[in-house]
Amino acid sequence: MLRRLAWFRWSRRFAVLKKTSSADDFESFTSTAFEHSVPLRRNLSDVDIELQEGKIANLQIAVKKVNGLVLKSGKIFSYWRLIGNPTKRKGYKKGMMLVNGKPRAAIGGGLCALSNLIYWMTLHTPLTVLERYRHSYDVFPDSNRTQPFGSGATCVYNYRDLMIENRTTDTYRLLVWVDDVRGRLCGKWVKDSPVTDTYEVYQKDHWISTEIGGVYVRHNTIWRRHFSVENGKVSSEADSEEYVTENHAIMMYEPLLESNKGEKTDEN
Repeated sequence: MLRRLAWFRWSRRFAVLKKTSSADDFESFTSTAFEHSVPLRRNLSDVDIELQEGKIANLQIAVKKVNGLVLKSGKIFSYWRLIGNPTKRKGYKKGMMLVNGKPRAAIGGGLCALSNLIYWMTLHTPLTVLERYRHSYDVFPDSNRTQPFGSGATCVYNYRDLMIENRTTDTYRLLVWVDDVRGRLCGKWVKDSPVTDTYEVYQKDHWISTEIGGVYVRHNTIWRRHFSVENGKVSSEADSEEYVTENHAIMMYEPLLESNKGEKTDEN
């Protein structure tokens, strides 16, 4: 109820997706601020393949609710306000959802992949993250990881939202889509003016603690460096360093497992 009240009170500040768009709506967005993609499927022997396929079906529905969204100066992006409640009536299927760190079948499961992607891309832009929730469990070992641990955003309708505000003078557009051929969830932030900022996102203060009962908890902080871009060239030295967030997650695997060197993944 509190979430719905906030949506109502701030209704004029929220960005909405146009149902119809002309070619002119896209022509002004000529610069890519940041783009990224992640695999749609994981090799998880203990997870029903139907749940992974359900996750993909759910993502195909959800991306249509946010793809093409224009975020003007002063406007706010709300993940759940745009997507709505993912119910069976709307076509959502059972997908994998983590409950207390364990995979479960749930209608609308798998949508965290989209919120993870949008959050990670946003960290590489001047856009401001107003609301984001960290994952409570670290489920997968670091083997093949390329993004810092804890660089995603969990989502639960509707009390754990992802909200992003455009405090710049530029206009941004969010593009997200499911690439069936490559088996990737893809996205990018584009803007209506040349890119003048780029960012390097990384972790600091990483450690693992042992709690009561032999439970391992993983901790870190996420930071980013800002680099200026002029005439398409990135400055050689960072202009500033900024603290982003901290993470604390219960580990669901042995922390001293060896990683497979030389391999990479985009999952976080």
